[in-house]
Amino acid sequence: MDAAVNNMVNATLDMRHAQAVQEAQFSVFKEALDGQAAQITALMDGAAEAQLATSGSVGTQINATA
Repeated sequence: MDAAVNNMVNATLDMRHAQAVQEAQFSVFKEALDGQAAQITALMDGAAEAQLATSGSVGTQINATA
């Protein structure tokens, strides 16, 4: 009976440890995604300032100077 109890306690501790490791990895992953989101937002804000050409055959439909 003691062996079964010890096995159950060890399994529970192992699962808690695995959960803590997984939560730490998820936290690092979320921080990385948040950083990338901030970089993309800054990039998109900078790209929004560019204007299309107003005359000629180049750059009037899309911004060809970018």
